[in-house]
Amino acid sequence: MLQLLRCVPRALGTAVAGLCVAAPSQPLPRLLQPASRLCARPFGLLSVRAGSVQPQGETRARGPGALGGAGGPGTAGDKAFVEFLNDEIKEEKKIQKHKSLPKMSGGWELEVNGTEAKLVRKVAGEKITVTFNINNSIPPPYGEEEQPSEGQKVEEQEPELTSTPNFVVEVTKDGSKKALVLDCHYPEDEIGQEDEAQSDIFSIKEVSFQSTDDSDWKDTNYTLNTDSLDWGLYDHLMDFLADRGVDNTFADELVELSTALEHQEYITFLEDLKGFVKSQ
Repeated sequence: MLQLLRCVPRALGTAVAGLCVAAPSQPLPRLLQPASRLCARPFGLLSVRAGSVQPQGETRARGPGALGGAGGPGTAGDKAFVEFLNDEIKEEKKIQKHKSLPKMSGGWELEVNGTEAKLVRKVAGEKITVTFNINNSIPPPYGEEEQPSEGQKVEEQEPELTSTPNFVVEVTKDGSKKALVLDCHYPEDEIGQEDEAQSDIFSIKEVSFQSTDDSDWKDTNYTLNTDSLDWGLYDHLMDFLADRGVDNTFADELVELSTALEHQEYITFLEDLKGFVKSQ
């Protein structure tokens, strides 16, 4: 009997150990978790460009034979192309919202060099520079699941075009040889629209220090990606930008400025294209 009682604790211990091994271990919580910040993307400012959506079921022949010409400069194809561009330019100028570029509030000075724009603001011994480029800044008018349905009028589904470029904020202090660089962008997912007052319409993607003496930034400098950033640090970085005038109001106005600049450059491109096709 005594021998049997001695075996009981050992048997119980073995059973408990077996249960511990069989039970799945819980993963350790991640210490550095990025903040779950709501982002609402600003809506468009311009209507879809004339003729940008081809009606379903309509196709046309391409090449010299389509218009009965032999090809080459000055053919019927070129003349039809020029006529089309004339109509396109008229339509684009008709829907152009800003004949001149809108101004930014907050004392920002604007410099434009082609498709690149630079906003500069000086305050309290600091220089804040925001740079963006309007090339490839307009997303496709339709997503994969947003194509117009057959039989439905295209005009009823045409979204408005909005330029939402990535932009870089560079903060330098007087007497310092380092610049704090924050790479920002407008998120593609429109979430949090029900509470836009508490959301950010732009987000910080990367943060790094760069030398003010170098014209080109170096990839060898450490770059902090915010995907794995502590939420507290991320919030302080957003507040840091807001204190220097880069907030939701700024982001909204930048979208309007970028959209106006992109539309202006598009019209100029059409005019240059017409002149190029027309010249012999």
